[in-house]
Amino acid sequence: MFGISRQAYYKRQQKLAQLEEERDVILNLIRPIRKKMYRVGTIKLYDMIKQDMSNNNIKLGRDKLFSFLRQEKMLVKKKKNYTKTTNSFHRFRKHKNLIKGLEVTAPEQVWVSDITYIKTEAGHEYLSLITDYYSKKIVGYHLADNLKTESTIKALEMAIKSRKYPERFLIHHSDRGFQYCSDDYIAILTKNNIRPSMTEEYDPYENAIAERVNGILKDEFDIAEGFINHVQAVKEIKYVIETYNTTKFYLLLF
Repeated sequence: MFGISRQAYYKRQQKLAQLEEERDVILNLIRPIRKKMYRVGTIKLYDMIKQDMSNNNIKLGRDKLFSFLRQEKMLVKKKKNYTKTTNSFHRFRKHKNLIKGLEVTAPEQVWVSDITYIKTEAGHEYLSLITDYYSKKIVGYHLADNLKTESTIKALEMAIKSRKYPERFLIHHSDRGFQYCSDDYIAILTKNNIRPSMTEEYDPYENAIAERVNGILKDEFDIAEGFINHVQAVKEIKYVIETYNTTKFYLLLF
């Protein structure tokens, strides 16, 4: 009646059924990743699932994935928030940048450190992080409701305790915040034969890996949304860091 052959009609129905099946496969690939990393972007998401899509004979490029996510209302909106956590105007000695131009070829050759703020309903808390430059794994962390040196020391002590190659020459790189320049912090580095290295300018690229890890935890794992209280924040951040360190996808986030 409508000028469409029976053959064309059933071919169209088969195509629709195939598209619906592919949609279900793609969603099943995306959902477990988004459950762990709620805000992971489309480009990284594509890299994570492209092999599995290929294994399922699904031909979907990065641009088409973007359209797919928009259609499914799964696109991530970018947020811009900033809270200053570095105070470099202090009496302590500031050390030279030892990693500028350095080729990092193994774990425990360079650690990078930084502090990022975490929102709770009671106010801001501060997460001290130490990341292995080569492996990109977080080796030490501590959450506190203050910016005292003692909080960063706890993250450092965790990192030192987790070392697998204690005999290896190691550089600790950070910004010039008073926490990292303090006598107590430097004393622990010296005691463990770890050389301090610091940014010399206010350029975030001088500590790019540490900044990137902060961004991954906040954007991809969505800890920037904040928590009810300190207890919940500690529990969730522990889970997020363990997930980050163990997922096979985390290197794709860089």
